Amino acid sequence: MAIAKNILFNLSETYDCYFSKLRTWREHHIKEKNFILILALVVGVACGFAALAFKWLIHFISGSLLLKIDITGGNYLYLIYPFIGILIASCYVRYVVRDNIAHGVTKVLYSISQNKSRLKPHNCYTSVVAASITIGFGGSVGAEGPIVSTGAAIGSNIGQAFRLSPRLLMLLVGCGAAAGVAGIFKAPLSGALFTLEVLMIDLTTVTVMPLLIASVSAATVAYVFTGYDSQFFFVQSEPFVTSRIPYAILLGVLCGFASLYFIRIINSMENFYGRINNPWVRASLGGAILAGLIFFFPPLYGEGYSAITAMLHGDVGSIVDGSIFYNYRNSVWFIILFVGALCMSKAFATSSTNGAGGVGGTFAPSLYMGVMTGFFFAYLINALDFGPELSVKNFALLGMCGVMAGVMHAPLMGIFLTAELTGGYELFLPLLIVATISYGTIKIFEPYSIYAIRLAKRGELLTHHKDKSVLRLLKINSVIENDFKPVRPEMSLKEMVDVISQSNRNLFPVTDADGKLLGVVLLDDIRNIMFRPDLYRRMYVSKFMSSPPAMIEIGDTMENVMKTFDRTGAWNLPVVENGIYMGFVSKSKIFNSYRRVLRHYSED
Repeated sequence: MAIAKNILFNLSETYDCYFSKLRTWREHHIKEKNFILILALVVGVACGFAALAFKWLIHFISGSLLLKIDITGGNYLYLIYPFIGILIASCYVRYVVRDNIAHGVTKVLYSISQNKSRLKPHNCYTSVVAASITIGFGGSVGAEGPIVSTGAAIGSNIGQAFRLSPRLLMLLVGCGAAAGVAGIFKAPLSGALFTLEVLMIDLTTVTVMPLLIASVSAATVAYVFTGYDSQFFFVQSEPFVTSRIPYAILLGVLCGFASLYFIRIINSMENFYGRINNPWVRASLGGAILAGLIFFFPPLYGEGYSAITAMLHGDVGSIVDGSIFYNYRNSVWFIILFVGALCMSKAFATSSTNGAGGVGGTFAPSLYMGVMTGFFFAYLINALDFGPELSVKNFALLGMCGVMAGVMHAPLMGIFLTAELTGGYELFLPLLIVATISYGTIKIFEPYSIYAIRLAKRGELLTHHKDKSVLRLLKINSVIENDFKPVRPEMSLKEMVDVISQSNRNLFPVTDADGKLLGVVLLDDIRNIMFRPDLYRRMYVSKFMSSPPAMIEIGDTMENVMKTFDRTGAWNLPVVENGIYMGFVSKSKIFNSYRRVLRHYSED
C-alpha cells in the first residue's frame, strides 16, 4: 500500500511539473485570445463525446429494461422500475458522490453568479452517471440539464487547470454548456443561444467565437458518430396557411399558461419534498408517486422522446401503447382526455423524480409538455369542428416551441432549437408567433425562468442587467472599512476628543463591552462643544450619540445595500452581524469596486 501511494505521489508530482511547464510555455507563445479559441475547441470535442456516452448509457439501460414490455395492455413492471431507479440514484448520490448534484443548470448559474465560475471536478461525470440511472429506469426527466452541468464543469476545470481569470472561466463554462446542448441535440446554434439566453452570458466579440466553436465542434462529433438525422424527424405534409395565424396566437397564449403551470407545480412539489427531512421517506414517496403515474400513463416513462416522435408523425393511437387504456386507442374523445391528463401530470412526474432523489433536467419535460399541449389544442379544435381543420403535427411542433420558450424564458432558443431538432424550418413564421406570444404571456406572471427562479428568490442571480449583475458579483466583505475608531457610551467628552485627535475619520461607532453597536457619533454633531473644556468632565458619549439611519447585515446582498443607501440618503452605514459591530460601508467604496468589477468583466 505504501509503495502504491509513493508511486501515485510521484506521478502526481511529475504531472504537476510538466503541466506547470506547459502553462509557462503557453503564456510566452500563445496570446490569450487565441488560447481561448483552442480551449473552446477542446471543450466542445470533450462535451461531444460526453453527450454520446450519456445517450448510449440511457438507451442501453432503458432498452434492456423495456424488452419485455407488452404494448397491448398494462405492465406492472412500470410500478417497479422507476422505484428501483430512484433508490439506486439516491444511494449513488448520497454515499458515492456525497454532494448535491440536482438542478444542474441552476448550479451552473450559481457558479457563474456567486462562485467565480468554479465547478468541482466530480461534476464532469457524476451527473451523467446518476441521470443515466434515473432516466433509464423511467425517471420522468431529461438528459439536457445533467449534460449542461457536465459540459460546464469540463469547461470550468480545464480553465482552472490553466489558471484563467474568473472572466475567462465564465466564458469556458458557457462554452461547455453550449457544447452540451449542441452535442445532445445535434443543434449547434441552439447551444450558443442557450448560453446567451438562459445562462445570460453577454454576447460580445470576445464571447461569440468561442461559443460557436464549442457548439459546432460538439455537434460535429454527434453528426460523425450518429448520422445527420434530426433528433425528431419531422416531415411537413400540410403547409401552414395565413388563415391559421389566429389559432397560432391562441396556442401561444395557451403555451404561456402551460409554462406557468409547469413552473409553479415544479416549484411547489420541490418545496413539498424539501420539507421531508428523512431521505428514505422522500425517496419512497416520490418513487411511489412516479411509479403510479407511469403505470397509468406510460408515455411519462423516461425522457418521453418516443411519445414526442409519435405526435410529430401524427401517430395518435400509439400514445396509449403499453397502458391499461390500450383498447380505447381509436376513441377521439378518450385520446383528448388522455393527452390532457399527460399535460397535467408531467410536472408532477418530473418534480417527483427530482424531489425523491433522482437526477435529471426539466429541458426534455418542457419539450414533452409543449408537444402534448400543441397536439391537445389542435385535436380538440378539430373534434369540436370549430373553424378550419388544423394539422395536429404542425401544432404539436408549434407547442414544443411555445412551452420551451415560456418555461426557459428563451424565445430565440425555443424557435431555433425546435427548427434544428425537427428540420421544420418551413414553419418559421408560426414558430416566431407562438414563441413570442408564449414568452410575453408568462412574463406577465413570472419574471424568471425555471432555472433562475431559485437563485432570484435568494438574490444570487447574474442577469443581463449590467448594474444588478455587477452588484451581485460584489460581496459585502470586500467593501467593509475597519479604520473607524469605536468609542464607549460611558466615555467623557475629553476622552472623545482624544480619540478624535488620533483618527482621520469624522464618524465613530459606539459599542458596548460585547462589541454590540449602540449608535454613532458624528463629528459635525459635537463640533460646537468639543472645544469647551468646561464640558469635558460633564458630557458623556451616551448624551450626544445618535442612532444610525440604518444598519447593514453582513449577509445582505449588495443590491439590498444600495437600496438602503438610496432610501436613507446616507453615505456611510454600519455593518453588523447579529448586532455586533463589524465596520462601515460607504458609497464611494462601493462605486470604486463597482467600476473595477465592471471594467474587469467587460474587457473586449
